[in-house]
Amino acid sequence: MSLPKDLRYTEEHEWVKVEGDKVRIGITDFAQSELGDIVFVELPEVGDEIEADEPFGSVESVKTVSELYAPISGKVVEINEDLDDSPEFVNESPYEKAWMIVVEPNDASDVEKLMSAEEYEALINEE
Repeated sequence: MSLPKDLRYTEEHEWVKVEGDKVRIGITDFAQSELGDIVFVELPEVGDEIEADEPFGSVESVKTVSELYAPISGKVVEINEDLDDSPEFVNESPYEKAWMIVVEPNDASDVEKLMSAEEYEALINEE
């Protein structure tokens, strides 16, 4: 299972990558493997505000529909439109091709409150 060390993670299995003054968000390799084959991804619109710990979209697999929870609060400045036609990217490439949204955070220091790769690995090993 892939857990890039340069990312931060949430208990709800989202990852966050800081890119200058913005953050890129997706779901983890662990999450996609638990969900199974992803068939649909619902994302917010560019310009939407997301609130930390609140749902911002969902992923639908052959097994279930799962909410996506915002790791931080901020404004959506980009969405991954490739997921409309290719939701399978979530299974194939959760950290590269299947990022979900890019956000301008309200408070960039919120990212520091998220888990490191080591902390996240300990969490998923408990499950």
